[in-house]
Amino acid sequence: MDFIDLKTQYRKFQPDILARINSVLEHGRFIMGPEIEELEATLADYLGCKNAITVASGTDSLEIALRALEIGPGDEVLTVPFTWISTAEVILQVGAKPVFVDIDPLDFNIAVDRIEASITPATKALLPVSLFGQMPNYDAINAIAQKYGITVIEDAAQSFGATRHGRKSGNVTTIASTSFYPAKPLGCYGEGGALFTNDDDFAAKMRAIRTHGGIRRHFHDLVGMNGRFDTLQAAIMLAKWPGFAEEVEARHRLGARYTEALRDICETPAVREGNTHVYAQYTIRVPDRDALAEKLKADGIPSAVYYPKCLHEQPVFAPLGYAYGDFPEAEAASREVLSLPLNPYLTDSEQAQVINAVRKALS
Repeated sequence: MDFIDLKTQYRKFQPDILARINSVLEHGRFIMGPEIEELEATLADYLGCKNAITVASGTDSLEIALRALEIGPGDEVLTVPFTWISTAEVILQVGAKPVFVDIDPLDFNIAVDRIEASITPATKALLPVSLFGQMPNYDAINAIAQKYGITVIEDAAQSFGATRHGRKSGNVTTIASTSFYPAKPLGCYGEGGALFTNDDDFAAKMRAIRTHGGIRRHFHDLVGMNGRFDTLQAAIMLAKWPGFAEEVEARHRLGARYTEALRDICETPAVREGNTHVYAQYTIRVPDRDALAEKLKADGIPSAVYYPKCLHEQPVFAPLGYAYGDFPEAEAASREVLSLPLNPYLTDSEQAQVINAVRKALS
């Protein structure tokens, strides 16, 4: 059993994927070919936002967003300590300071009621993460940001396809970022990501930064980077796109089935009122996570830990001066979470095998 089954997906869309790849090989526009614009229009239409800008990775997308906001030395950006390192490392990369806010134990997302206490005159942006596949309360987050005159960037690397009160992840904040890493709900077959915004000025700046700081060749108005998405990867995503809505529905169904079968023996994901959850990771909590993982492995069931250490525990962030105990909810989650196999192509029999193994291990 695969934790993430990309092979079945490839076989399903293989003829269209190969046709799309061949088209790119024929026209030869491997950098910023027509598939880039087609994919960006497709994504913007799906989200109902004005601008989608594809980039080389989810990490690049976050850095480009910060650069477009002109965030740098002396500035602070609020985010969470329980996430993948990209969310905070990009803040250091632009010379700013990450300021961590603890998480809500119910959904692992930022604890909204703790945000204001961390805001200072140096705070320039909030960078919440829509972790594991659902959004935090962006109505409340946006209201706080508006009160203090700061910008919200949604890190939607794990939540593309999720909604909150009918609004899609990627179109609820001033800027949003996502990742197309293969294991994501919407992935390519390499590295990739995208930015979304309804602000045309930010969109223009982000497009320029993506391409060495300029729109026209040899004219560079901004400090930029080589952050362009690959035409071949855009072609692959366009071939897979017709199946995305069905894959999201499969994630809903599989997640609900896990919860119904396991909620009496462990802590299963809580879906906030008004939210849909795309279960980029189906993540349970148990006191002895490592023992459960070993028992599952013995039964041939793969599992994964997202994330075994909080960011403030990583040596690279030691200069920030945080210590273990500063973020108790994030620290507890990092020691107790375990993600089970969930992908749109997980069969009912495979899921039953996982459920039975978890119940046996915890009985």
